[in-house]
Amino acid sequence: MTSPSRLPAPMGLLIDRDRPLHFEFDGTRYQGFAGDSIASALLGNGRWLLSRSFKYHRPRGPLSMAGQDANSLVQLPSEPNVLADMHPLQADLAVTGQNFSGSLTKDRDAFLGHFSRFMPVGFYYRSFYKPKGMWKVWEPLIRKKAGLGVLDLDFRPEYHDKAFLFTDVAVVGAGPAGLQAALSAAEGGARVLLIEQQPILGGALNWARFAIDDEPAHRLGQELCAAVESHPNIRILREATCNAWFSDHFLPVIQGNRLYKVRARECIVAAGAFDQPVVFRNNDLPGIMLTSAAQRLMKLYAVKPGQRALLLTGNDDGYLAALDLHEQGVEVAALVDMRAQPNDGSLLTALRSRGIACHLSSTVYEALHGKGMRHVSGAEVRRIQAQGQVADSGLRIDCDLLCMSAGYMPVYQLLCQAGATLSYRDEEAAFTLRGLPAGLEVAGSVNGRHLLDNVLRDGRRAAAAALSRLDLAQAGNSEAKDFLAEPRVNFDWPIFAHPKGKEFVDFDEDLQVRDIINATRHGYRDVQLVKRFSTVGMGPSQGRHSALPTARLVAQATGRSVSETGVTTARPPFVAEKLAHIAGRGFDPARQTPMHQRHLEAGAKMMPAGIWQRPAFYGPTEQRDACMQAEARHVREKVGLIDVSTLGGLDVRGPDAAELLNRLYTFAFLKQPVGRSRYALMTGEDGVVIDDGVCARFADNHFYVTATTSGVDRIYQQMLKWNAQWRLDVDITNVTAALAAVNLAGPDARKVLERLCSDVDLSPAGFPYLGVRLATVAGIPARLLRVGFVGELGYEIHVPARFGEALWDALMEAGKAFDIRPFGVETQRLLRLEKGHLIISQDTDGMTHPAEIDMGWAIARNKPFFVGKRSVQILEAQPLKRKLVGFSLAAEARKPLEGHLVLKGDDISGNVTSCEYSQTLGRIIGLAYCAADQATPGGQIPIRVEGGEVVLAEVVRLPFFDPDNTRQEL
Repeated sequence: MTSPSRLPAPMGLLIDRDRPLHFEFDGTRYQGFAGDSIASALLGNGRWLLSRSFKYHRPRGPLSMAGQDANSLVQLPSEPNVLADMHPLQADLAVTGQNFSGSLTKDRDAFLGHFSRFMPVGFYYRSFYKPKGMWKVWEPLIRKKAGLGVLDLDFRPEYHDKAFLFTDVAVVGAGPAGLQAALSAAEGGARVLLIEQQPILGGALNWARFAIDDEPAHRLGQELCAAVESHPNIRILREATCNAWFSDHFLPVIQGNRLYKVRARECIVAAGAFDQPVVFRNNDLPGIMLTSAAQRLMKLYAVKPGQRALLLTGNDDGYLAALDLHEQGVEVAALVDMRAQPNDGSLLTALRSRGIACHLSSTVYEALHGKGMRHVSGAEVRRIQAQGQVADSGLRIDCDLLCMSAGYMPVYQLLCQAGATLSYRDEEAAFTLRGLPAGLEVAGSVNGRHLLDNVLRDGRRAAAAALSRLDLAQAGNSEAKDFLAEPRVNFDWPIFAHPKGKEFVDFDEDLQVRDIINATRHGYRDVQLVKRFSTVGMGPSQGRHSALPTARLVAQATGRSVSETGVTTARPPFVAEKLAHIAGRGFDPARQTPMHQRHLEAGAKMMPAGIWQRPAFYGPTEQRDACMQAEARHVREKVGLIDVSTLGGLDVRGPDAAELLNRLYTFAFLKQPVGRSRYALMTGEDGVVIDDGVCARFADNHFYVTATTSGVDRIYQQMLKWNAQWRLDVDITNVTAALAAVNLAGPDARKVLERLCSDVDLSPAGFPYLGVRLATVAGIPARLLRVGFVGELGYEIHVPARFGEALWDALMEAGKAFDIRPFGVETQRLLRLEKGHLIISQDTDGMTHPAEIDMGWAIARNKPFFVGKRSVQILEAQPLKRKLVGFSLAAEARKPLEGHLVLKGDDISGNVTSCEYSQTLGRIIGLAYCAADQATPGGQIPIRVEGGEVVLAEVVRLPFFDPDNTRQEL
């Protein structure tokens, strides 16, 4: 099935003519094909007016057909600002225009263009605040007009996720240079990831014409694509955008709803070049597009872009595009070449032999239109007299399609993000990139290579360089250095100011030539300041079509060269990315302790704890409460064993080890005895509690410090950061993964340990509470810490990780006589709650300071300094606004959940941080923040629970259980 407005095969590489799709645009029903973009489907139906410009509401149609402009922004039911030339067509899709008042075809705000002289660039900086009080008048009007599209507030977020990819060589761009680079690197033995923004490989090979006889290039493209797709060392990501470059070749790549975090050893950017528009009056009319856009329409979508075409060019590619249009039945009214002659004289002969008029040293001075400016109807062509100046009169040529190309600008964004500098050679109107970081290569037209032979050679050269650094260098790459002489592709001054204006430099922002010049007259001589004053390059296109003409205009106005002026800074992201891509579900690396298999064998229900997998409890999921209570009873009455290998461990050694800890933690550590442990609380510079643990001193110059499971990496970084400033004589090592650890707890814990450890006196006098020892347990070298997080006689046993499973087995075997059983994290949290022990980041938040959680006892106030001391003093001097308290409820009451609100009258005064039923106490107990005047023991705090019910909980003095610590000091 072939639509009357479509070209016959082989045109239409992307569309499936056997799969028609129906859709709506502004209430009118149209038909397209699978593989169409929204824009190509509309153009295939003769619909050219897609949107209105931001400032003047001028009619706009597609410019690039490659997502490089904002002319095709449309509204979907659940998403605004969609690029119609990139978004795939879907069945029954409802599309509307945006940024108009009334209707798209009859926009009531189109009159704004007539008042452009009263809205010069930057007028809003000077107008809206005078006279005093006028901002209140302007603000509602600006808010009404500002912004594009409409948000769907009922939209349900879609699933987004992240994934990690690792490769030897990442190649960005699958045009001829990228294909050749990927193939050469893969053949050299490298693993290659090829990233392509389009649904098919080939880049310009799919739509551009490279010679009068284009068959060899077409055949080469097919061969290259087939070789790349079949190579086992190459992984291809189609319809994927490399959105930035970060240090060490970290590349965020967006494909559909997934964000790939790519790490590459080497990176080759073969991103191509942007076709550049010519600046003349009314150069933004629908029907005026880049030459490459017309070729894309024909070859990718089988859309005939017009009936009568006029081509305006500054290079030989315009001649080749004219041949394409002519061969597809488009009448080519004329070709206008801004140069005196083409580089290849045979092209001029080829066009004239086909009856196509060629006007040399000429340009389009003004595009013509009918009523409503909905489509181009012709152009006034004049001879070029000097730079930017034309003859007083010219020739009118009727056309319904005007294709323009002033040259090419490299897709430099990723490279400049990597630290490269984009330079411009004024005498040649050519770009170069220098200052690339190690391991980053460029190839193809982004590297100034435009001849197909040179593009392929450049791809091989880049691959050879990458292989060499990977120690996979191949012989026979000398040919990559033998480049042919490149013809000039950029016309040096494709800007023709008109006395009536409307010659647009930036289509996104409706910025004209005079706007850029006026910015320099206001004193903004630097191109970066011009950008900020005028907003040039700040729209969705991010300077893709405006950066070069802006640099040229600023250079001329300030008496400098373009190389001196430069272009504006390119920052990530390369294209707009959704917050959903950043916030999408991540894949956390899950770690397992050395005893993981033993937990599974014992029937553990596993849960995540930071990046670790830990047993929550042992037993069926549906019996969680019963299992947890039984485990807790067993620890209180007999003996239990829990895997605490996930606890952070930091070895601090050296003459200044005690000094470092004394500065970092709130307690005093300079005089801590060897063989003893001490509670360690850490605050940030703002006085906020950020972590806690136990500091064990095994020798004068050796401390072993524990940290929370989720916080150890952050604390390790803090230690390194501060020591880099203090330059103490100390060595800090994160030994979390090097050690496995268990906590043996309960009244019979000593009896079990005595069966396996004979080289340490385990008696209460020989090994008291808070003591630490180096010992041998079941023949395994161990660090013993007598601590009691669960409130019972207990020993933490830390051994080399490779012995973790052996230690677990030995303790379980030795404990059989005492009915030992394992217990999980949920049980541990209940037991510690009964003792009133806090869990940092669960019972604290990003604003908690020591006074709020009754941790004043853990602060050595006579120390001259610790990190956060001054802030802690300031916070303690202020009246408390909230306090963490223990609360209790009858067993039959509705149990609050973590996060439930604590009330004070009609206001919120706090929230529940921990809550559980305690079988030991026969009551519901918990921790919660409340107002300071609600924190008196014996008082009541109202807590809003499920269903909106409010329960009154009694404030209880902590700890709930064994307040004299008699059990853990046995």
